Amino acid sequence: MSGPDLDLRSRIRDIADFPKPGIVFRDITPLMAEPAALDAAVLGLAGWARERRVDLVLGAEARGFLLGPALARELGAGFVLARKPGKLPWETVSAEYLLEYGTDSLEVHTDALHHGSRVLVHDDLLATGGTAKALCDLVEQLGGEVVGCSFLIELAFLGGRGRLAGHEVHALLVDEAE
Repeated sequence: MSGPDLDLRSRIRDIADFPKPGIVFRDITPLMAEPAALDAAVLGLAGWARERRVDLVLGAEARGFLLGPALARELGAGFVLARKPGKLPWETVSAEYLLEYGTDSLEVHTDALHHGSRVLVHDDLLATGGTAKALCDLVEQLGGEVVGCSFLIELAFLGGRGRLAGHEVHALLVDEAE
């Protein structure tokens, strides 16, 4: 079975208490290992994003790097890496975001996108929205336009969509409860 009838959720493994007690980790490695599922995920994300006329896809380290480049290729767009501080070798801009135990930040090169670039923010998972909001902030710092935010999975019960108010948000799979 392939195409839109393929059950992608069944190809994602839930791992209890990882990386710490009380967290249920969504492991997408089984989906990534199955060619038909990988294809269906990329095509599903691209189907929503195509009408947004995307110039660049911006993905967060590290799991946004998994589907982001394939999505960019499918859209005929470029791919921009947002990395943890100190990982990029050129001049950067950064944006901080809150974690449940502190703060973190992401950086992109100052020349990663140009004023007016139409950027799709992408990550594998939308949880509390902090990472995605930081990605949107990076796009806006450099004069780009966030044309949408796409995710393979949304954990709706964590309310991350609310942090992205003002941006269109799409997730292929939405988990309503833990």
